[in-house]
Amino acid sequence: MNKKLIATIATAAVALTISTGSVALADNGKGKDRLTSLLSGLVAKGTITQSQADAIVKAQTDAMAAGKAAMETNRAAVDAVVTATLGITTDAIKARLKAGESLATIAGAKKDTLIAAITAEINRQIDAAVVAGKLTAAQATERKAKTAENVTKRVNNLRPPHGDKPGRSDKNGAKPTQSPAAYKSVIKVVKA
Repeated sequence: MNKKLIATIATAAVALTISTGSVALADNGKGKDRLTSLLSGLVAKGTITQSQADAIVKAQTDAMAAGKAAMETNRAAVDAVVTATLGITTDAIKARLKAGESLATIAGAKKDTLIAAITAEINRQIDAAVVAGKLTAAQATERKAKTAENVTKRVNNLRPPHGDKPGRSDKNGAKPTQSPAAYKSVIKVVKA
């Protein structure tokens, strides 16, 4: 009986680790399929029951949904900071980004203020993750040390035109002038 309990706890820990580590990834269902396959093997061996396997899959699904909601909330907060700082709508910003402008170009003289405001918002989100127990103080310190640099890079870099993928050729075969790393999000999603 103790072996089954230990196996169940270990499996749940693995499942929760998988789910929290994959929150930042697009949910294409493959992670759930792999987990279900793994758990089916444990059910077949008698290590866990089907109801335990179902509970683990549900926990993963719930964790991913919570992580996605948190990520969307954090993105909305950064969007609100950007629009408030620049005094223009999200639609106007999106249109100008799509047209090939960077946030720095859109911000003009407000560029430094924008960088400071986004940095402050992201650091607030990091602090909230510490309070919620999702990050340690050491992890927060490490992330905060990089926030201003990452925000500055992101504000200064051009986004790829809507629908294009970083590092891929455009319709005419031309390669992008910036590296794919330039397009990565400034926000490191706090894993749920």
